[in-house]
Amino acid sequence: MHSPVPSSLTSPVPPPEPASSARSGGESGPSPHRSAFRPDIEGLRAVAVLAVLAFHAGVPGLAGGFVGVDVFFVVSGYLITGLLVREAVTTGRIRLLDFFSRRARRLLPSAAVVLGAVALAGAWLTVPLRRADLEQDVVASALSAANWRFVAQRTDYLAAGHEQSPLLHFWSLAVEEQFYLLWAPLLALIVLGAARAVRRGRAVRAAVALAAVPLVLASFALSLRWTDHSASLAYLATPSRVWQFGVGALVALLPWHLMRGPRPLRLLCGWAGITAIAWSAVAYDAATPYPGHAALVPTLGAAAVILAAIPGRGERSTPGGYGIGRLLAGRAPRAVGRLSYTLYLWHWPVLVLAEARFGPQDWPVKAALTLAAALPAYATMRWVEQPLRRSRTVSEFPRRGLSVGITAVVLPVVLALVVGTTTLNLLGPATPVQLGGLPPGAASGPHLLARTGSAPPAAGPVVPGPAQARKDFPPDGACEVAPAVTRSPDCLFGAVDSPDRIVLLGDSHAGQWFSAMLAMAAQRGWALQELVKQGCPLPQLAVDSPQLGRAYRECDTWRADALERLRQQPKPRLIVISSLNRYTADSGLLAEAWEKTLAPLRAIGAPIVYIEDTPVPGADVPACVSGSPEEPAACAFSRTNAQQPDPLARRIAAGALPGVRAVSVNPVLCPGDGPTCPAVLDRILLYRDDAHLTNVAVVVLTPRLERLLTDSGALPAVGGAGAASGAAGPAGWTEVFREEFDGPAGSPPSSANWLHDTGTCYPGCPAAQWGTGEIETMTDSTDNVRLDGKGALEIVPTRTADGAWRSGRIETRRSDFAAPAGGILRIEAAIALPDVTGAEAAGYWPAFWTLGAPLRDGYTGWPGIGELDIMESVNGRDSVFATMHCGTLEGGPCREPAGLSSGPQPCGDCRTGFHTYAVEVDLSPGAEEVRWYLDGRVHHRVAASRMDPDTWKRAVDHGLFLILNVAIGGGLPLADGATPGPATEPGHPMRVDRVTVSTRARVA
Repeated sequence: MHSPVPSSLTSPVPPPEPASSARSGGESGPSPHRSAFRPDIEGLRAVAVLAVLAFHAGVPGLAGGFVGVDVFFVVSGYLITGLLVREAVTTGRIRLLDFFSRRARRLLPSAAVVLGAVALAGAWLTVPLRRADLEQDVVASALSAANWRFVAQRTDYLAAGHEQSPLLHFWSLAVEEQFYLLWAPLLALIVLGAARAVRRGRAVRAAVALAAVPLVLASFALSLRWTDHSASLAYLATPSRVWQFGVGALVALLPWHLMRGPRPLRLLCGWAGITAIAWSAVAYDAATPYPGHAALVPTLGAAAVILAAIPGRGERSTPGGYGIGRLLAGRAPRAVGRLSYTLYLWHWPVLVLAEARFGPQDWPVKAALTLAAALPAYATMRWVEQPLRRSRTVSEFPRRGLSVGITAVVLPVVLALVVGTTTLNLLGPATPVQLGGLPPGAASGPHLLARTGSAPPAAGPVVPGPAQARKDFPPDGACEVAPAVTRSPDCLFGAVDSPDRIVLLGDSHAGQWFSAMLAMAAQRGWALQELVKQGCPLPQLAVDSPQLGRAYRECDTWRADALERLRQQPKPRLIVISSLNRYTADSGLLAEAWEKTLAPLRAIGAPIVYIEDTPVPGADVPACVSGSPEEPAACAFSRTNAQQPDPLARRIAAGALPGVRAVSVNPVLCPGDGPTCPAVLDRILLYRDDAHLTNVAVVVLTPRLERLLTDSGALPAVGGAGAASGAAGPAGWTEVFREEFDGPAGSPPSSANWLHDTGTCYPGCPAAQWGTGEIETMTDSTDNVRLDGKGALEIVPTRTADGAWRSGRIETRRSDFAAPAGGILRIEAAIALPDVTGAEAAGYWPAFWTLGAPLRDGYTGWPGIGELDIMESVNGRDSVFATMHCGTLEGGPCREPAGLSSGPQPCGDCRTGFHTYAVEVDLSPGAEEVRWYLDGRVHHRVAASRMDPDTWKRAVDHGLFLILNVAIGGGLPLADGATPGPATEPGHPMRVDRVTVSTRARVA
């Protein structure tokens, strides 16, 4: 397991410029009478930055060189706080505009040069997908928010597998800027309260110290907590680092200069401090929980070095002959210290971009590259940092310094946006893949896709595209639980009321099979239960979590809970397990760990199938393919490294675990016996990162996996998914209607199945504006209702030049869809809502619904004849809802005209991908109700008991016809708070992938 601690870890910001002097360097202490330059601190900066450079270069013995960040934060807190307090004591106030102007002109231009260089170099040295990520890093770094961007990436298990950013080191610069954006104004407020005190200097220092102490304690406590719960958050987030600035501030605030201290004691203090820093740089490594308690050693060590050279009462400020200060004040350490900021800015991009171009390098090469980074570092210091720092023109007025800083922020942001936009255009769309248009997978044979004869698949781009692959996750919502979660929710999909279910159990390598398992369960009328946890081995192994940065205790709790739940629940029809096969290299330990898990699973008595772990590329496959779109074979990876021996599969094959079967799709994922495995097969991009299959790959592998499961006897065989209407289907279901919306792009839907509703009302206008107040005119034009040529229907609202709205509304010719006596009717569709939100979506009202067949006899009798709104959404909200209308026009058992509604159901990606909406009319004796489903989960029910028998019978016990439409305006959008206006944007379609109707007869 890799360490979550970032590999770019320090922030050698140059020392502050005195508030009222052009002198270089920093201020020494808290006394308003002492402002001598501290050459030893300049040398201390050299020690810190050299430790970090050696760590990044991989120099043996300096695995803890990242402690340089602690040293720099302490130094920064000491110098900046001392400067501000000294200004307050001398002048009675803190000029914040001057302070931020000085920081802006000293820090931001050099950073902008590096950011601009990285943005341009990235366009040349990196592949497109990684380049798009890099340009986002440039923007975050320029805006001093890089630490939060990297926190989000490193705490997200699903973002694992991406390569290091050349700007990862900007996290610490962001932390420092965020700290001073709060600290300096806080000091200014404190000074306002203490400025009139008789002994102003003492009052200011005391007041600031009183503010600093609780901040230090609170931040340190938070650091300890986050180190135990989320190492990346503890390491990169500003709140957990405040205490280190605070330690430096307290050294500057306390009146050490008034104390008489024995020189030997100060000598010992200095050497102890530098020894603590050196010891931590050597003794710590990536496995050290950090920052936590471990950060105390370098932090207090840095404070001790600073404290040792603060002269006491009556002493001179020159370092003693044997003190560490004399060594640090030497010419060479000070020269490195002066260069430390720009050297820090340049060295990490040089290392990362060189490795991106030429591959991983050994430490001597990395050390040479780090040394070479001194050239642009010196040039930046010589021709950017120092001229702006010394310029009287720039420093004369604070607004000029701020203008320089703002320019230094804007220029790299603009450059990154230009390069990033060009890259995104090159990559193509990142929208979800239309699964309905995928070619069929082969159930057997050497090829991934089914073929006619020996003909290879047609040429074309890979599917999913590299940008799509990054986000091509299983559509299981929050059911693949995150590292900090200890219990899975009740994740049931498919026919959730069925007594039969498949259980999918394991880590994310089990979760990747979700779509395949759901398809198999749905074919049989079964439910699918998912119990999956990220990074958690199903065998009972003790592991560390990279996201949490410590022992993965949550995994042990989750695993025990999942096994206990399965023991207590009814026996499933099948348990499917899978897990990453490389949590340990000890095969004996792994076999023992598997036995501990399999024993309680086998005791359940259900068939168990182990899906062998799929190949692990170990590299960011989508990024590689983005750089070789015409030659994806260049992204093949080592077979030996990708497929490790599987002791569990061997034990199952040997018959050592009765009741457990093993299947593998690896012969098709890594065919033949050559040295490499492909990243792309038959134009299907197989991996979404460095370890997991894309959901597209899983979908096309479904026929093969189903055959393996049925051949093993673990799963009963059923008819194909595309059975003709009227054929008996899984678990007694009979499909009576199916529409796949196949046909040429731009053509209308099948006239054999669908009618167009046109105008603004039904014939004879029994209810103007369709009875809802909507403002569009429905047409039969293919501008409004058309097939997309990829297996989906589009209903598109449009607006004419004079501002009139047009849209589409279709309904099935058939109106006889009804539940059999004592049975169940199920109506289902896969729909992607119009991808528009905000003011542009005001008035949008997409819907999938039914009306009772009696309505067609003169179009009267609503709501008594029943209306089932399977899916509605308004105004581009990230929510959908369902409603039943029945009874009388006002009030009644269905509370008309509002109806019996589910209320908004959250669905954050309903606008960007297809989701399954269904309704079941259940007339089973004793269980009569209507149920609504979103992606297989029941989210709304209306029982017959909520109304009198006559109302229930009139509403549901007859034929229904189906309706698909997108309205504009009307009562419902208005009730939600929006109406169509000039900003409402036409042209965003509701897409429908399929519509099916099935029935199931009464079960005796």
